[in-house]
Amino acid sequence: MNIAKTTNKILLLSLATSTILLATNGENLVGVGAKARGMAGAGIALGLGAESGYLNPALISSVEGTEISFGGTLFMPDIDAQIQGGPTLSSDADTFVIPSVSIAHKINENWYIGVGMWGTSGNGVDYSDATINPAAGNLGNFQMLTNLQILQFGVPITYKQNDFSIGISPILQYGALDIGYTQPTPTGLISVGRGVAQDFGFGVHVGLTYDFSRLGVKGLVFGATYKSAIDMDYNHQITGALGNFPLALPDGDHLEQPEEIGIGFSYTTGGHSIAIDYKQFKWASAKGYEDFGWEDQDVFAIGYQYKQDNWAVRLGYSIADDAIPEQDGNTPAGAAANFFNLVGFPAIGNEHIAIGGSYEFTERFSIDLSYVYQIEEEKRYNTSGLSQPGQPFPGYVNNTHSEDSVAFALNYKF
Repeated sequence: MNIAKTTNKILLLSLATSTILLATNGENLVGVGAKARGMAGAGIALGLGAESGYLNPALISSVEGTEISFGGTLFMPDIDAQIQGGPTLSSDADTFVIPSVSIAHKINENWYIGVGMWGTSGNGVDYSDATINPAAGNLGNFQMLTNLQILQFGVPITYKQNDFSIGISPILQYGALDIGYTQPTPTGLISVGRGVAQDFGFGVHVGLTYDFSRLGVKGLVFGATYKSAIDMDYNHQITGALGNFPLALPDGDHLEQPEEIGIGFSYTTGGHSIAIDYKQFKWASAKGYEDFGWEDQDVFAIGYQYKQDNWAVRLGYSIADDAIPEQDGNTPAGAAANFFNLVGFPAIGNEHIAIGGSYEFTERFSIDLSYVYQIEEEKRYNTSGLSQPGQPFPGYVNNTHSEDSVAFALNYKF
């Protein structure tokens, strides 16, 4: 197998097919890979084969030889937003395909290596076809068109000794950000937008696991992970879009993928597995997000898996804190943050339920499927602070967001 050629193909395919990723936990997806998504993202301490390279690099030690997992996720978000006095408009950004590719290889009894390319996070809306008629109180959601894409390329390397595994994965991250809208003013309409800005960043993902079987608790596994923050600089994108709004931007055009910590336990007996995870995303200290008032987000997920012979079924549930609480909309800065958080980047989904399964056609080839539903969330934030003499602004913006998604993966072992 030519790893270099395979990696290049993965990179090119991912960059070619990736598009807007709709937010789940803040900007981050609820799990990457069909198995993990079938358990609502749980899996820090449960070996899921090659796709574990994203969840916890230490868990690629669960492969028995070489495993390739190639798949993707079909997102179908339903996002409606309203500026007070205008109609409720549905975002046209409603169907997207996100790739996910993982490879893991067992070198010997102690060492494992992998490679992966994953669409991991993002956000976006499209109201570009909306009608703007300020005289009738219809601002058309400013014809807002936003697009954030995040792709990560990782190479997990894992060492295993008896019941303990530790892994590290250097991360190369690609990001693209586009913010455009049409702003009504007393003298007419102003088009705002500079096209897509792109950047690359570097980080690291570290994970470990410990199996308690030798201590008399067979089937119990503990896992822990840490991901570093990854700074991205989208030249003139954020400062250009917010130039006409009264919101200070100390971080300029930086938008940082936040630092992340996670711990988890799994317990397996007789084909039954239960996985419980806790994660925290450090949005409050992430560049860019802190300018818009985001807060650290705690995420809890529980997943169940039953495996028998050549098939498996999975269930999952996750719940998270609000990442974007309402700011003081009576102030100009708070109102501006509320406006962009709900109309431009509505990452308000916090609760998910999931179901999934796998089927092995042969000892080498299998398929995974999963479905995740984001339970509908609705937020109404105050924007009255954006009013100016002779230019009143509506008192609130409203957003309703739900999401369906289907993930699949084809797996091959050799």
